[in-house]
Amino acid sequence: MKVTVLGCGRWGSFLAWYHSRHNEVMVWGREGSRGLAELADNHSNRYVTLPESVRYTTSLQKAVDFSDWIVISISAQQLRSLAASLNECSLEGKTVILCMKGLECETGKRLTEVFREEVTQPVDLAVWVGPGHVEDFTAGIPNCMVVDSDNPQTVERIVDTFSSELIRLYKGADLIGTEIGAAAKNVIGIAAGMLDGIGVSSLKGALMARGAREIARFIRAMGGNELSAYGLCHLGDYEATLFSQHSHNRLFGESYIKGEDYQALAEGVPTSKALVYLGKEKGVELPICQTVYRVIYEKQDAKEALKALFARSVKNEFAL
Repeated sequence: MKVTVLGCGRWGSFLAWYHSRHNEVMVWGREGSRGLAELADNHSNRYVTLPESVRYTTSLQKAVDFSDWIVISISAQQLRSLAASLNECSLEGKTVILCMKGLECETGKRLTEVFREEVTQPVDLAVWVGPGHVEDFTAGIPNCMVVDSDNPQTVERIVDTFSSELIRLYKGADLIGTEIGAAAKNVIGIAAGMLDGIGVSSLKGALMARGAREIARFIRAMGGNELSAYGLCHLGDYEATLFSQHSHNRLFGESYIKGEDYQALAEGVPTSKALVYLGKEKGVELPICQTVYRVIYEKQDAKEALKALFARSVKNEFAL
């Protein structure tokens, strides 16, 4: 079987590694991509070593023609432009899997919504999200993830085809909740890093509990099943995001508080903006997401903002 991976960053290169264990793989990167050049020259980067059988291309048409399985792993904010380019290719009979987490910053739209707006051709579309770090997977440490789609048959095919002893795939049945939960956990991850940065890491337990409840209420307001917030897409991903030294979002939050430069992609930054926008639109209070947004975008003092967050008025723990 053949698999195309669009994207050659940390997660894209890992997915190329994961699929190349049993399949033929082609990796696509944009013209001038340093990540693609490194892989093409060395068959490796700082995260993975790929077999020499893996192919590389900057031609989107060639990448799409290579396989009926199209795996996308790029920055969430770049999806719309890539999807528009994909629509110029023939996607007949293809299954597209979005292995990425985020919301479109300016519109608040979920990634499947963004993709469907740009790709007018009929195509099977799914998301594949959940916990796990490249460094752990490549060391042989297994984890569980979830696949979701608006088509249950698409979920069945992906899970049956790609589940393994390394990644056990579960079948999702709430695309709205799965996408929102996966995106929002990165914002909670930034908040956790901020707590680390000001030396109050013990508050991360409370952050986890209140964060999951906050996102559960929001998922319900968006039309999803609030229980999804307590599944693999969100709460199940907390350990990998709120505590791990590998988490870009947690590291960003800690570095931001300490005034240190941090260059890696932290999807939670634009997602916090999208969530605040949607929260206002839906009339849902999102205190943790709003705090992260205010610290980053409005330059509020982090210690004061976090102190205010945990000094909010007392209410029933599971109040609506």
